[in-house]
Amino acid sequence: MNVIILAAGKGTRMHSNLPKVLHPIAGVSMLAHVLNTARQTQLRRAIVVYGHGADQVQAAFAGQDIHWALQAPQLGTGHAVQMALPFLSDEFPTLILYGDVPLTSAVSLQKLIDVAGDHHVGLMTLLLEEPKGYGRIVRNQSDEVTRIVEEKDADESEKQIREVNTGLMLVPTAMLRRWVSSLENNNAQKEYYLTDIIASAHRDGVLVNTCQPEFEWEVLGVNSREQQAQLERIYQEQFARKLMTQGVTLSDPQRIDVRGSLVCGRDVFIDVGCIFEGDVVLEDNVSIGPYCVVKNATLSAGTRLEAYCHLEKAQVGAQSHIGPYARLRPGTQLAESVHVGNFVEIKNSNIGKQSKANHLAYVGDADVGARVNIGAGSITCNYDGANKHRTTIEDDVFIGSDTQLVAPVRVGAGATLGAGTTLVKDAPAGQLTVSRPKQLTVTGWKRPLKKDVVPEKKD
Repeated sequence: MNVIILAAGKGTRMHSNLPKVLHPIAGVSMLAHVLNTARQTQLRRAIVVYGHGADQVQAAFAGQDIHWALQAPQLGTGHAVQMALPFLSDEFPTLILYGDVPLTSAVSLQKLIDVAGDHHVGLMTLLLEEPKGYGRIVRNQSDEVTRIVEEKDADESEKQIREVNTGLMLVPTAMLRRWVSSLENNNAQKEYYLTDIIASAHRDGVLVNTCQPEFEWEVLGVNSREQQAQLERIYQEQFARKLMTQGVTLSDPQRIDVRGSLVCGRDVFIDVGCIFEGDVVLEDNVSIGPYCVVKNATLSAGTRLEAYCHLEKAQVGAQSHIGPYARLRPGTQLAESVHVGNFVEIKNSNIGKQSKANHLAYVGDADVGARVNIGAGSITCNYDGANKHRTTIEDDVFIGSDTQLVAPVRVGAGATLGAGTTLVKDAPAGQLTVSRPKQLTVTGWKRPLKKDVVPEKKD
């Protein structure tokens, strides 16, 4: 099947330098949503008709198997399809979608494919109590669709019709070529309406079969920031409903944002205000505290994430306890039963099982063994101003508070580093290593006092 996606519009009401179809819903551009859904059908060839912000739109999909048809100037939807004709294969029918209608489901598109069959036109319509603004579906006494009339061209009786056009249609390609090539712009907008091909189909004896989407919101378009926000909430509400159907407990379904893929196991709990970006996996019995941000990360079974944690490109082992206020940066890999406490940051490091950094620590570019204790205020000094260096901490090491490990350096198994140590050489296994000045008391020393302040004289 050929798929044409009309994406040339400027989006004036968005008041943005970003082309309208690149504005996101759930962290993914509207055009990407449409393409992803189209790929769930019998897609053979995707043609995107682009115009405003051409370079930006193409760059956003660089490397993808897309044929690009430039529409300049924009003279209507029929003109847009004319620009795509050279890329169509007559061997397959053509599905026409819109780059600013992002939430259409593959289920609804399959309904459209089914009603069209091999030789008919499929048209997706809606029945609305308030049809204002939409093109009306005109039927004859035999209930056959004869044409679509745009509201600006409709007479008063036609404006009373409640069945409206969504714009989504499936057309035999050879017929589409003939009908689109003969379009005229004798209308109030002086544009070439794609909808006029419906009258051509009826004139040629081709049956136009209609279907309705699963949900009305699937065919809603975005022309303003307000409409974008409305579709964002619809998307999030549907995703929340799906999670709960799968057995996930959401503290408040209205306060979760999924901006990518979220896969959950059994008995997962998610508190309010959490954001999930990219590809996130929460295995069985994972608990997520309030206001966490998790991006491209996997949390293994039984992990507990406390409030206000940020994770990005991190792998967390089973039964680990993270936070509150912890940050796991890209390249972090935690084994099972690791404890990362409040105000601890870990980056590009491997942490062995049952190790812990309970508070106020930084571990970067390090390999940490099992059962290691990292005291408060301890850091790895991994950057010399030009290059990064690694720190190795073997099993069963105890690192006292306020310790600095100046990489590259190794701490042997079972070693202890005394509080306040600045480690610049390897620490031997099983030994206590301390680096601090000798404590002394200066007798007779007096703390400086503030000088007396003489008040200013007033005349």
